[in-house]
Amino acid sequence: METILKRIPDSNAKGELDPRVLDVLSRARRDFFEAAQTTKPEPDSGSFSIERLRELMGWPNTDVTRTAIQTEYREIAGTNGSIPLRLYSPETAGDHPCILFFHGGGFIGGSLNTVENPCKSLAEKANAVVVSVDYRLAPEHAFPAGLNDCFDAVKWVFSHAAEIGVNPHQIAVSGDSAGGNLATVCTMLDREQGTGMIKLQALIYPTVNMAGTPTEDFEWSLDQYTVNNHREYIIPAIEGLKEGGSFMHDMYLQKQTDPEHPHVSPLLAEDLTGLPETLVIVAEYDYLRLEGEAYARRLSRSGVQTKLIRYCGMDHAFIDKIGLYPQAEECMEEIAEAIKQRFS
Repeated sequence: METILKRIPDSNAKGELDPRVLDVLSRARRDFFEAAQTTKPEPDSGSFSIERLRELMGWPNTDVTRTAIQTEYREIAGTNGSIPLRLYSPETAGDHPCILFFHGGGFIGGSLNTVENPCKSLAEKANAVVVSVDYRLAPEHAFPAGLNDCFDAVKWVFSHAAEIGVNPHQIAVSGDSAGGNLATVCTMLDREQGTGMIKLQALIYPTVNMAGTPTEDFEWSLDQYTVNNHREYIIPAIEGLKEGGSFMHDMYLQKQTDPEHPHVSPLLAEDLTGLPETLVIVAEYDYLRLEGEAYARRLSRSGVQTKLIRYCGMDHAFIDKIGLYPQAEECMEEIAEAIKQRFS
């Protein structure tokens, strides 16, 4: 397995945050404490606002494209209802590779808007059509509703390739966090159903072991993170995602599905052979890093051509900050390069 460590730009520092991440986290902490001191707490109503949590997801980001990218909205018929899509296409002629992108958000949030600028960047850099899928969210729609939407979108792209300027033999899937989970499970469904549509998967800090079950490749421990500086920011960020992830997974599964099911926790699947070429991208200070790296190792041992990239000094959800973090745009470049190499 090819493994690449991406160092903090213009720095030889190890075991600490990228200065841009440190600035964002320190400002977020300052804003939180200021709000806590000036805002009168409201009585606990005993209810939880999923909409409020969704509002807090994502980050204002920037369109970094340098060429015109055409945006088109579609709504397709899925197994369980209509599925909105957003297509991003370069202006170049001919049939293009296609990348279906599934946004993150813990299966309960995120949106097409959150990942619009990363998707546009990817379309430009890969000279590909990017199809962003607005799959249904939990808790309103428990597993496997969102997954079904994603795989229905893959099948739609394959059968409507000529209509949208896509080569049906050059289809890839990608996604961040929960979207990375949906992407790789789509490849498992593709293999299980013998449809053979997906030729590459690019997984960005994917969640692949919702059960947290130790395996030959994985046992989570904070000791596996090297922290030489900024400990007061790094540890709460990692542990906060660990705690929040458990809540989101409960909303996704709603006690109706075993969290060890391979379509929920693909790291625990008995057989990973026959999956397509894979790029796994992780962030150094992300709770999901250890399981993502373990998944890359298992794929490689299963005979899948696999490349792993770790962005040092980064935390979870860094692609949301494209235009602010140079690593976010570079991440799109790495996926684009994988697309070009696979389909050259």
